Amino acid sequence: MTRSVAWRLSAVVAALAVATSTGVVVGVSPASAAAGVATGYAAANGGTTGGQGGVTVRANTGTKIHEALCRRASTSTPIIIEVEGTINHANTAKVSGDSCETAAGVIELKRISNVTIIGVGSGAVFDQLGIHIRESRNIVIRNVTIRNVKKSGSPTSNGGDAIGMEKNVRNVWVDHVNLLASGGESEGYDGLFDMKDNTQYVTLSYSTLRNSGRGGLIGSSESDLSNGFVTYHHNLYENIDSRAPLLRGGTAHMYNNHYVSLNESGINSRAGAKAKVDNNYFKNSKDVLGTFYTDAVGYWHVSGNIFDNVTWSSPGSETRPAGPDVKSTTTVSVPYSYALDQTSCVPTIVSRTAGANKGLLESNGSC
Repeated sequence: MTRSVAWRLSAVVAALAVATSTGVVVGVSPASAAAGVATGYAAANGGTTGGQGGVTVRANTGTKIHEALCRRASTSTPIIIEVEGTINHANTAKVSGDSCETAAGVIELKRISNVTIIGVGSGAVFDQLGIHIRESRNIVIRNVTIRNVKKSGSPTSNGGDAIGMEKNVRNVWVDHVNLLASGGESEGYDGLFDMKDNTQYVTLSYSTLRNSGRGGLIGSSESDLSNGFVTYHHNLYENIDSRAPLLRGGTAHMYNNHYVSLNESGINSRAGAKAKVDNNYFKNSKDVLGTFYTDAVGYWHVSGNIFDNVTWSSPGSETRPAGPDVKSTTTVSVPYSYALDQTSCVPTIVSRTAGANKGLLESNGSC
């Protein structure tokens, strides 16, 4: 598919509020973009539109975010919550209501649907405070920074996950966010982007994940195989020890991501998982693709990737790297259209577009 065709299709799809393709976007205001056009697997299963069509409210504390959720007419009433400022433990209290189930010290999206949270103005920072999505569907999170969420030490939030999804979650689009920690498990942190217990149809796009021992996972154990249908595109993974991501069962599609300094392992496909890995740029990293730390193997379908100064371990009973001669071990088809950027351009494109406060810019296909 050419870029011009992809753009025309996305314009039509946006008008229909059903996302199937990515196009060229040049600086739009966060408020007008709050409805957005979800891409990848988040566009499947009926699509992900968040709070599109609902009222728009402004929040500068976690308590006000919870109040906005609790004041809805029902748990499914669409709402767009524009967030500006620093959200932390001191300003995030539990709020009660018929349309919410909140808790102090975490942004709780529990048993609800049709919600958009988007950073506006000078930006939104969730400081040591995670976002927990549980038994919910049709959730959009855009243009925010979430940093230093801990599972041990003080203060703690969301089990140490920056964004954590669990138990029958459907259709989540996370876009143009910064997720970062200041170390690994020994420093009190867990994952940046985790999915567990039957979480499906998720897309992470145009985001940065940095300085963490664990980038994220699909499936909490080798027996938690009910998760999947996840797309990762145009993201930066930098200074991550492992789990970029870890897949236990399910299907995931990674395209046009930039991976820098994956210190121990990268895409870890295990327990029958299938990873479609297209036009990604891996640099200064180790064991960026394979099955690691288990004898329960997974599979991969590769094309167009660049491995720049990547080293590989020797194979063993619990170490099955895809390289140095990287070849597909399965075939994966996805149910949506997408336009691949030239792999050599990925570092430049991701640097220009990924993360919060970038004007929600997307790739135009050029370096």
